[in-house]
Amino acid sequence: MAPKDLLLALIVIIAWGLNFVVIKVGLDGLPPMLLGALRFALVAFPAILLVKRPKLPLRWLVAYGATISLGQFAFLFEAMANGMPPGLASLVLQAQAFFTLFFAALFLGEKLRAASLLGLIVAAGGLALIGFDNSAATPFIAVLLTLCAAAMWAVGNIITRRFGNINLVGLVVWGALIPPIPFFILSWWLEGPALIEQSLLNIHLSSILSLAYLAFVATMLGYSLWSKLLSRYPAGKVAPFSLLVPVIGLASSALLLNERLSHLQWLGGALVMAGLAINVFGPTLWRRMQPVQA
Repeated sequence: MAPKDLLLALIVIIAWGLNFVVIKVGLDGLPPMLLGALRFALVAFPAILLVKRPKLPLRWLVAYGATISLGQFAFLFEAMANGMPPGLASLVLQAQAFFTLFFAALFLGEKLRAASLLGLIVAAGGLALIGFDNSAATPFIAVLLTLCAAAMWAVGNIITRRFGNINLVGLVVWGALIPPIPFFILSWWLEGPALIEQSLLNIHLSSILSLAYLAFVATMLGYSLWSKLLSRYPAGKVAPFSLLVPVIGLASSALLLNERLSHLQWLGGALVMAGLAINVFGPTLWRRMQPVQA
């Protein structure tokens, strides 16, 4: 990969890694469902006036927006509002890779590779340590909600596989039209009109900057650069960079929010990262270890 493209990849990873700290800051001033509604409204408008709609049937655009955008972030924001630390959230959310493998096998008939199964077992052990660590202050429900967010992301990945080669930026922008109204309805139902009014009338600069970051940096800039990298290199060369997202997430949370994990959570996190690494690099290493056929 060319040095300038490595720099682009680094920008994306930092933008997405810091995303979790920014979400936490945003949730300090806005309730989770309202934050989701405002975030995707900013992603969609005015970008839909500038970005061409992807050539997809409406039902698939709705399915994408309802899973990766609405489902994933409704669960993630609610998890973080209920005590999920940002750094740990960035790590647990990567369980989407294994949910994707499972759903692909279940719905698309894809075979699970030995490396993927091994990585899944290792990562599942790590998630179990994180979820059942009684010494930590992280509520179990928050871990469970984050896993639900990962599952919704994975369902969106399966849906996206049906699209073939498509402009990722256009998909993100037009898919962002789907979540705002359901998010507003959920906010009205779960958070109440009084809290919505109070939050909007007394919105802080930190909340405004958080919304701007989530919409324009993490979403628009991040996916634009990621799409550019995917257009230049095979997915197998680009995808491993995503393993650095939880590293940035954990580091930024520790530095900026003084997040501290228990020893058991660190061990669980290490196992999750090991499982992800086995899943990504295992097949290649296995092929290289095989004897060359004469």
